[in-house]
Amino acid sequence: MGYFDAVLGGEGFTPSMVTLFTGTPGAGKTTMMLTLANSLQGHGAQVVFNTAEESLHQIKLTTDRLRLKHPFMVGGEDNVASLLKGCDAIRAKEEYKDRPFFLIIDSLQCMNDGYFKSGRITSATAERSLQLLTSYAKEHAVNVIVIGQVTKDGKMAGSNKLKHMVDSHIHLSVETKDDDLKGRRIIETQKNRFGGAGHMVFLKLGRTGFREVMRLSESGV
Repeated sequence: MGYFDAVLGGEGFTPSMVTLFTGTPGAGKTTMMLTLANSLQGHGAQVVFNTAEESLHQIKLTTDRLRLKHPFMVGGEDNVASLLKGCDAIRAKEEYKDRPFFLIIDSLQCMNDGYFKSGRITSATAERSLQLLTSYAKEHAVNVIVIGQVTKDGKMAGSNKLKHMVDSHIHLSVETKDDDLKGRRIIETQKNRFGGAGHMVFLKLGRTGFREVMRLSESGV
């Protein structure tokens, strides 16, 4: 995925990197993350895509539509501790020990850290959940990508502390102003401790996924 590599600064993912991936409603966040999971799996990583946002059946329908060819693991766990325990079991298997490990979560605001026995979720739940995921990534040198929900006007749902807790923040939006690019998706780096920010790629979204239209950087190239 050249366009995703570009927004990361051209060097790909750094081990232990935690990425917050946000996007305006309908921009194609889940589609992009499933496509990324497929690509990473095809390049030798072991990927777990965990959905607490959509059903496993919905994910299956989307992967079929996208014609993804590299099967990755899919889960539907909403408890962070249980999810990480499952990841430990996968990573411990002999056939996966030498593979880079990626955990992709859809979405952070649907995850529960178990703080409230009733299962109640508050804005602080997302912060505690992300802290657990960040600690796990750093301890085991694995990569975690977390989809974060945004409001209708494109603002991050919940506390801005979430942006400060991660290594990178990548945002997906829909162009609405430029007539020539109207409707195109824009993926851009808003934060990256390892590869710099300011990278932007315009994409066309079709039935089978994304296609790159134009690539920009801070220098305009």
